[in-house]
Amino acid sequence: MAASLRAAGRIETAMTPQKLREPVNVLLVDDQPGRLLTYRAILEPLGDNLVDAASGTEALKRLMETEFAVILLDVNMPGMDGFETASLIHQHPRFEKTPIIFVTAVNVSDLDRLRGYKLGAFDYVMVPIIPEILRSKVEVLAELHRKRREVEVVNAELAAANRALQTEKARELEAFNDTLREANAALATRNTALQMEIAQRARAEQRLREADTRKDEFLATLAHELRNPLAPLQNALSIRRLALAGSNDELQDLMERQLSLLVRMLDDLLDVARITRGKMLLRRAPTALREVLRNAVDTAQPLFNQWGHELVLELPGQDVMLDADPVRLAQVFANLLNNAAKYSEPGRRIELRAELRREPALPAPLQVAVQVVDQGIGLDAGHLETVFDLFRQIDNRVERAHGGLGIGLTLVQRLTQLHGGHVSVHSDGPGQGCTFTVLLPCSERVAALPPKPAPGLSTGVPETAAQPLRVLVVDDNRDAADTLATMVRLLGHDAEALYDPQVVEAAVARMTPDLIFLDLGMPGRSGFDVARSLRAHPQGRDVRLVAVTGWGQAEDRRRSLDAGFDQHLVKPPDLDTVKQLCTSQQGRPDRQAEVE
Repeated sequence: MAASLRAAGRIETAMTPQKLREPVNVLLVDDQPGRLLTYRAILEPLGDNLVDAASGTEALKRLMETEFAVILLDVNMPGMDGFETASLIHQHPRFEKTPIIFVTAVNVSDLDRLRGYKLGAFDYVMVPIIPEILRSKVEVLAELHRKRREVEVVNAELAAANRALQTEKARELEAFNDTLREANAALATRNTALQMEIAQRARAEQRLREADTRKDEFLATLAHELRNPLAPLQNALSIRRLALAGSNDELQDLMERQLSLLVRMLDDLLDVARITRGKMLLRRAPTALREVLRNAVDTAQPLFNQWGHELVLELPGQDVMLDADPVRLAQVFANLLNNAAKYSEPGRRIELRAELRREPALPAPLQVAVQVVDQGIGLDAGHLETVFDLFRQIDNRVERAHGGLGIGLTLVQRLTQLHGGHVSVHSDGPGQGCTFTVLLPCSERVAALPPKPAPGLSTGVPETAAQPLRVLVVDDNRDAADTLATMVRLLGHDAEALYDPQVVEAAVARMTPDLIFLDLGMPGRSGFDVARSLRAHPQGRDVRLVAVTGWGQAEDRRRSLDAGFDQHLVKPPDLDTVKQLCTSQQGRPDRQAEVE
């Protein structure tokens, strides 16, 4: 969370000189000296100024002397208890927004918690204290305090800049009016961006004061905002890939790998949030295990190629049928394969095995066991018990080298559980490699594998030359619109980029496009409004509408379909997906008749 706050503060640091991380003041209030020493031992690694107070009265005195970013307040103190102290603190206008973390050694009732929150408490910490939890809570609040101070400085600088501009405007001659208008426009743009950042920070602070479920909503918003700059980067790489015309380019491969890693981390974060909130819905269907494993291998193959690993497959002669979500189940095995690749030295052998097992004691007696076996760094007994914990990293040095948030194995476990299965890990110790076993219920029916087509024979319909499409790309982000339009042109179609949602209808009347890529989150007029307007006119009823957005949850897809979109595409768009959309549009019967 602290990392996201630092990312959100880029505008402030761009306008003021870069500063080192300044320590803030943290007030520790407890009548027990031993507990005060404990607080200090836990919080001193943060590098902030820790100030002790042995009572509520002394705490009030300290507050009058200096400003504090956060207060750690014992509930049960003789004389003035924590609740009374908190009430007096927040009655003072200077301290009404100072966050308070209550510390209690006894279980508090819901009424006590409600009373504390009404008094302005940020959170509760129970004794015995878990150091990591207390340290992370204080670190987040200290970082928020620093950011608020930075905002105040930036606001003061902006106010001074505005006054200087107004003074200079009064003195300048008419010849300088054009230059002054440009300066004012630039300043207005900067002010708008700053206000957006301030609004986002205010919403983030509000979510921190609410329940834990509100934090998951912040993760979803953060991932969406990060997808917007990722879209033009992905488009640019796709354009470069098309320009290379099949030639090998190590720099291209490197950039695509790293961008895919970033997108995957965002997706993993959102998946964990959905599972935690109980909003992960599986799209179950009869699913062939072999197809699931093939998709998982395709996903992990770039990392295997990068490190020269040998992948050995041992699969049953006949396929196994599951009642599962094929996409989510492929994600389980892809994460396990990526994990094996990251924790193995280059050029090692990694095995992917699958076998049927009879487990009479289980509700579904027929089970399939899928194992991923590596020869990597292995695990000691302590790590075997915690390897599936959220944000747990087996070896920080490996994670730093290959990227990761420590949530891949957590997703493996929870997605497996959603499928009614179980995942376990075995290792003989450090340096002895690991074996991850996923046990899943499967159908009693075993499907025969389809026969392979004879060499040289085509099973598809002969391809016919198709007329290039007329494609319109609408996005207020010029980089995203231009790069996606360029990608479509390199695929052999006519494409036009449009940045203003207000003139879409006029462009459609002028060029009668076959396909429109339409951004949803545009200022002044959303993509939903544009889609509804197009569907209400004869010229827009038959055009294929594709929503392009950073939001990709089930509710977002439902909203786009209700607005009249034919398909929902999550940023950054993939080259193969864009190519498939164009190809399928060319093959539509109504368009084929038009070509003929």
